[in-house]
Amino acid sequence: MREMPSMIERVVASLSYLTMGMAGFIWLIAGLFTNARLKPFLQYHIFQSIFISLGFTVLSLFIGFVSNILSFIPLINKLVAQIGFLFNMPILLGYSLIQIVIYTVLIYLAGTSFLGKYSYIPWISDIIGQNISRR
Repeated sequence: MREMPSMIERVVASLSYLTMGMAGFIWLIAGLFTNARLKPFLQYHIFQSIFISLGFTVLSLFIGFVSNILSFIPLINKLVAQIGFLFNMPILLGYSLIQIVIYTVLIYLAGTSFLGKYSYIPWISDIIGQNISRR
């Protein structure tokens, strides 16, 4: 049975998700300067939050690039504009469908890490889990 992570570890892990990896990155830098060794729980959540934020950034850039290219093609440009509008129009409390999905995933990740559990996102968690030594 694993020991329960300390409160500071759970808070840092949760904040790492809520700040899209920035709090975790700062914690990693502070750990380098103090020669502190991070526990596997904190490593897992920090690296997963950084990986997710980088993946989100790359995906956003790619979708923007493809939609810009498709906007030059007649008839397809109207379809691309309509799809972009549908995904970005306010649906619930002024939030779009994309924002609702992103915030739901981030709240799930922050909540599970605050409870001291290892959250799971397919493929991403597998990659992170293979590279973090759990004891």
